[in-house]
Amino acid sequence: MVRTHRCSFCGREFTHGRGMLYVKNDGTLLWFCSRKCRIYMVEHGKDPRKLKWTKAG
Repeated sequence: MVRTHRCSFCGREFTHGRGMLYVKNDGTLLWFCSRKCRIYMVEHGKDPRKLKWTKAG
């Protein structure tokens, strides 16, 4: 069975082997479906609820 993950920023589901895993210093695991999602959340600190292309928006 293929394991799926949900993007921590946009909420999109993707299969294991795609996307990237980001581990914060406190041990929190963040899964991202694309580089775009990682940059928006980690470097820019954007709120996904304010962007229309995310599931929360």
